[in-house]
Amino acid sequence: MGRLFWKIFIGFWLALVVAAVGAGTAVWLQHRAQQQQPPDLAAGPPSRMTVDLAAATLRHGGLEALKQWIAEVHSRRGAILFAVDDAGRDVIGREVPQAALASAREVAAHSEENRGGARHIAAPDGTQYLIFVTRPPGPMPRGPGGRPPPEPPIAPWEFVVIGLATSLAFSMLLAWYLARPIRNLRWAFGEAAAGHLETRVSPRMGRRRDEIADLGRDFDRMAQQLQMLVSAQRRLLHDVSHELRSPLARLHAAIGLARQEPAKLEATLERIEREATRLDSMVGEVLALARLESGTASRAKERVDLAYIAASIAEDARFEAEMLKRGVRFSASGDAPVMGNADLLHRAVENIVRNAIKFTKEGTTVEVQVHTTRTAAILSVTDHGPGITPSELEKVFDPFYRGESGQGTAGFGLGLAIAQRAVDAHGGAIRAANVVGGGLQVEVELPLAHG
Repeated sequence: MGRLFWKIFIGFWLALVVAAVGAGTAVWLQHRAQQQQPPDLAAGPPSRMTVDLAAATLRHGGLEALKQWIAEVHSRRGAILFAVDDAGRDVIGREVPQAALASAREVAAHSEENRGGARHIAAPDGTQYLIFVTRPPGPMPRGPGGRPPPEPPIAPWEFVVIGLATSLAFSMLLAWYLARPIRNLRWAFGEAAAGHLETRVSPRMGRRRDEIADLGRDFDRMAQQLQMLVSAQRRLLHDVSHELRSPLARLHAAIGLARQEPAKLEATLERIEREATRLDSMVGEVLALARLESGTASRAKERVDLAYIAASIAEDARFEAEMLKRGVRFSASGDAPVMGNADLLHRAVENIVRNAIKFTKEGTTVEVQVHTTRTAAILSVTDHGPGITPSELEKVFDPFYRGESGQGTAGFGLGLAIAQRAVDAHGGAIRAANVVGGGLQVEVELPLAHG
């Protein structure tokens, strides 16, 4: 289940709980308000009958009989019968509601023939008592069988109002919570479509940790990758145009020379052929780099031995190195199986080895070593040349970059760039570092194939 699902689910559940609690609270407050209503005099024939019976009990049975009668009537909870003396004290010691007592005295004083709902009655000993009935808290009437009828429920429209208010508030919060990041995403997509690939949406997401925030982070990664690809393509286009300008200028010069001096036509044609071959080689390298950067050069991966590839390349490169009075030495600690494209790996290793042969000093040997760790196969190629400055270590894998030591040497500066793209396509890493005493070491690390 996604985090956004749980947020919506819990949000709706909490909305229902809040609505239920709100309705229950309203009912409870209404019931409590009814219970806390100040008692008032009860009216009607039942109340007058209760007062008449209490008066007869007091006249003929005395005060004790009246107390028993009051206790019996009080226990039924159908009415609250009070009998108070001149000082306003109840005969059985209960608290007398002052508002009801004042109303009872007024009714007893003005009731015709002393037959109202409150009456003054004299006990056998001559003491005067005021007898009256009040309404109990809550509903006074009783239903069939002496049971109190159910209390009037809260009005239906009040439930509707509570539900509407709760759902409205929750819906507004949920809509704001979901719409705000979506608006940010829409803005970011619009900016990216307008060519502003530096746009990032994660800062606008805040501390969100759900699917929408994940989508924002995915957008940022996409925008960053697009920005890098577009920048690389622009840089490559600029470098290619710059590199092509020199051989094309030499071609034009050779053609002009051939027209001016027909006697040197053979030498001029040889020069034109060299420049055409150079252009063809450069275009091939550029196309290979472009395919690697776009991902179209990748094929189905197979199990290959990095040690075998490096050994065969070192054997072939040894003949070329001997012509330049240099050597190549290969060593391996065993097989180094990796999953990859054999052609791409062969080209990457060959570029690294040939680059090392090109820059190592005469009379020195290029060391090609392969070993494995628990998780990786590692190839290291070490030359004994001038090395490069620390500031150039970060640029050595850029297309067409040859550095200070590479000026005047053959090549286009694409070998290590192609090697890096090929290694990246296999999920590996490539590093360059200066060697103590002079030279450069290029190390390739590829995931080891298991099983």
